[in-house]
Amino acid sequence: MGLLAEHPRTDTPPEIIGRPSHHTCDNHPMTTLKSKLQEDLNVAIKGRDELRSSTLRLTIAAIQKEEVAGTQKRELSDDEVQKVIAKEAKKRREAADAFAQGGRAESAEREKAEGEILAEYLPKQLSDDELQQIVAQAVEEAKAAGAEGPRAMGQVMKIVNPKVAGLAEGGRVAALVKKLLAG
Repeated sequence: MGLLAEHPRTDTPPEIIGRPSHHTCDNHPMTTLKSKLQEDLNVAIKGRDELRSSTLRLTIAAIQKEEVAGTQKRELSDDEVQKVIAKEAKKRREAADAFAQGGRAESAEREKAEGEILAEYLPKQLSDDELQQIVAQAVEEAKAAGAEGPRAMGQVMKIVNPKVAGLAEGGRVAALVKKLLAG
């Protein structure tokens, strides 16, 4: 009987024998946006772009944190990845405002620059005029359905939100809806 006649661990399933030692996960391909972030991170590291690489690292970490949140690890869709990026960009804008109010201009500039890097991965935001037009149309639809005044806010938001998802911040939309319903 030769040395190679039998595999030493007969309890190992044959499909596992011969697999590469590094982890490959074929059943969960990376989303295109997430893989773009990863590729851009590699380029930033090679180009020694410290600001971009640290920003992308933190964003990828936030995405991974979101993937393991809940009861089961899952791969995020591009829309979900976009929401995480939007949340991170909003954090940067708020931090930049807070630093500016606190007299820390250098920190405010860094946060603002990080927010601009993240904005590159988000769809272009609606202009005030475009948003005004969408909200005005939704207010008219709600009025046609019999809802008027501030009590129609929920109904108008139900009409507007699917149209502007990812293209305008919720607070900005709500403020405009309130303004148009009051006026």
